[in-house]
Amino acid sequence: MDDRFADLRKVPKQPAKRLLAMANAELETPLSAPANASVSTVMEELDKADAFIDMLRMMSVALPPREGIWWACMAARDVVGPDVEKLPLALERAEAWVRKPNDETRNAAHDVLDIVAPDDDTEDCAAAVAFYDGKLGTGDLSQYDAPPGACANSVFSMNLVALEAMGDDMLASANMLVDRAVDIARGGSGKITPTPKTEEPA
Repeated sequence: MDDRFADLRKVPKQPAKRLLAMANAELETPLSAPANASVSTVMEELDKADAFIDMLRMMSVALPPREGIWWACMAARDVVGPDVEKLPLALERAEAWVRKPNDETRNAAHDVLDIVAPDDDTEDCAAAVAFYDGKLGTGDLSQYDAPPGACANSVFSMNLVALEAMGDDMLASANMLVDRAVDIARGGSGKITPTPKTEEPA
């Protein structure tokens, strides 16, 4: 197996297809891997097909909620840029939950969804926090199920927004986002240095 997708210790030991089904998600790329194939095996096949959108989709359902939301927050920072004076409220509160996941920080992120500014592209981060456990929220809301895959879908959506914002070389940008998710899946911070692509020798 390609070392790029090995040792994803944070990823549940379940078939990739099951993780996708649990999040009500599908890949567009036909796979030759068996139904019980691991996330690592599926990621390797998608990589060979340059199916980078499906790679982002796969990692969005494979990462546990807290790790996935951190990945989304990093993508959101790509969108707002390094020179922003104040983080958008949705991103600020999502990061607060990642640092200290409890009902108070979750409720603060949930509340943002009612007041988020129309131009706040980081709303998906707060939505992922609000529905991270498959419920609509805390208290009475915890009795009601969120839409299937609400957290993973928000994480995926945030990475797509970042992909669009990152420039013309979409494949290189997507690979950076994927490598960030893989680093997080291995227990890292996701703060990676993109590896420049080298030309193949003639």
